[in-house]
Amino acid sequence: MKTTRRNFLRHCLHAAFGGAGVCSALGNLGLLNAALAAGNGTIFPDYKALVCVFLHGGNDSFNTVVPRDAAHYGVYAASRGALAVPQNQLIALDPFADGLPGDGASYGLHPQMQLLATLFGDGHAGIVANVGTLIHPVTQLQYQQGTVPVPAQLFSHEDQANLWQTSRPDDGNASGWGGRIADLMHAGNPNQAQSMLVSLEGQALFQRGDVVNQYVIGSYGVEQIGYLDTWDNQAGVAAFNALLQDGGQAHVFERSYARAMNSAIANYEAIGAALTSAGDVATVFPESRLGRQLHMVARLIKARNVLNLRRQIFFVSLGGFDTHGSQSDVHPGLLGDLAQSLKAFYDATAELALANQVTTFTASDFGRTVSINGDGTDHGWGGHHFVVGGAVRGRRFYGRMPSLAQSGNTDDAGYGQLIPTQSVDQYAATLARWFGLGEGGIDDILPNLGHFASRDLGFLTTT
Repeated sequence: MKTTRRNFLRHCLHAAFGGAGVCSALGNLGLLNAALAAGNGTIFPDYKALVCVFLHGGNDSFNTVVPRDAAHYGVYAASRGALAVPQNQLIALDPFADGLPGDGASYGLHPQMQLLATLFGDGHAGIVANVGTLIHPVTQLQYQQGTVPVPAQLFSHEDQANLWQTSRPDDGNASGWGGRIADLMHAGNPNQAQSMLVSLEGQALFQRGDVVNQYVIGSYGVEQIGYLDTWDNQAGVAAFNALLQDGGQAHVFERSYARAMNSAIANYEAIGAALTSAGDVATVFPESRLGRQLHMVARLIKARNVLNLRRQIFFVSLGGFDTHGSQSDVHPGLLGDLAQSLKAFYDATAELALANQVTTFTASDFGRTVSINGDGTDHGWGGHHFVVGGAVRGRRFYGRMPSLAQSGNTDDAGYGQLIPTQSVDQYAATLARWFGLGEGGIDDILPNLGHFASRDLGFLTTT
């Protein structure tokens, strides 16, 4: 048999990790598949980026995307009571004929989301209906009888946020699906010294890979080791640098620490220099936490050529969506911030002539209950999400909008918690396919995808 680099890597890794043990030790993806991908040696000819906007706490998507026609609004208003958004304040959405919501209703966005409505009307944003964590499709009867497995710890913030970010509700130790994409695709970047995973929110589970480490950056720039530049401590700095000298450590843990520290220093110096070289974008962003995060993402994308990167995955977040109380006071401001920040970020990608190559998408712990508890809502399950970008087949709804009725609702798992009809796996697979991951790789990172009828929800162009 002819010896290729791919076969050489396979044999070396099997020998090093005891054959098939490498896959069992690292999960369905594992180091082996990532290393084999690296062995292909194909550099991506174009640039693409994915940007995950995580809405911590569980966004009330049923007060975000609201029915406007009299019949469906009446059902919504009866369920929502005092929390119902006034019908005459909703911003009308006019989807294309091939992207109607499927329930015969007309919909509008919350009045604070005018800028997102503009993106939708311009064809640069779509709405993905009733997405949630699933292992298999499940009906109300199957859920009630327990005949189909569902994710553990439904309606728990921490568990469901983790499952959204791993898309492995059958594996509590799974890496993030953004990290698993990077494990299979990082070798297509010319610069292997810089990570294609960047988090603006500390160490994010979504960005955790088996092979590729995420790089964490602040909204205002790189995080540096302040000890090296403060208090005029030349002796301390000299001692610290001596500890990091290559080959100067006797113990394996010391060598590992030195390599990690040297890599961190090299990374922040390179990224800091690239940001300075590339300069800022002209687009004005909101002075909110999310606005500042997306501003930094835009700057990093502008610096892509200096960093010599062809694929990047970013993670940003907005908190405060756990609206058990005072929802009418809190939620509108959050939605306004989200809409303004997403619009500014899209405008920045257009400024960089990269609108078609950057796709932004929302995620959240779960949706909220259709029912209310007085002045708020409680933990739900399925919820609606936004995808934004030039490659998005916008001005469309994807999937069936659920009933918002309080009683006699076959979409209700109980207590107003709506059963998802589209899975995180399908959502992730659609994004990964556009990003350039092949079908075999998609099956590797999303082993439950085959349980669902559609592998692609259709909200992104395939070219």
